[in-house]
Amino acid sequence: REGQRRGCERLRHCPQVRDLGMTRGNARELALHLIYGRAFTGEEPESVIATRLDKEYYPKLSQETDVYAERPSRAQLRYIDTVVTGVANREEELDEQIRKFSIGWDISRISRLARCILRLAMFEILYVEDVPAGVAVSEAVRIAKKYHDDDTGAFVNGILGSFVRSLPAPEAEEAK
Repeated sequence: REGQRRGCERLRHCPQVRDLGMTRGNARELALHLIYGRAFTGEEPESVIATRLDKEYYPKLSQETDVYAERPSRAQLRYIDTVVTGVANREEELDEQIRKFSIGWDISRISRLARCILRLAMFEILYVEDVPAGVAVSEAVRIAKKYHDDDTGAFVNGILGSFVRSLPAPEAEEAK
């Protein structure tokens, strides 16, 4: 029991804190699911968000993965809407950055999932003020390892590391 209490210092792992709402990490994964789904359907981001987050449909998704165990809070819904819509609207710009930093790789050889993870992280680094670059990179690596493998995590880390180092000082400083 004492060890469990000490473990609660990392709040998101405590049952009493989990009830307060979805974590940003889960919101990020949920956003990635929506971005990845769009990569297949080409559906408008607003439509994807409305369909997947529908109050009737959403509870059924919890059977797929624990990411859907809790409904996103209003703040997390704003974050999800911002990144899903932002990635869709800036896909070409983000893909150009991926091309620039994936030296020796044709973008078509990078898995669709890895491209979606890279797009999300790059969008966060460039356009989401409350996400430090270092957090965006570590979360992208964590998600790549979770849904792909360690090699993909290392690949994502390498591209994002080069990307962050190329940025003007304020963004690059956040990553340290």
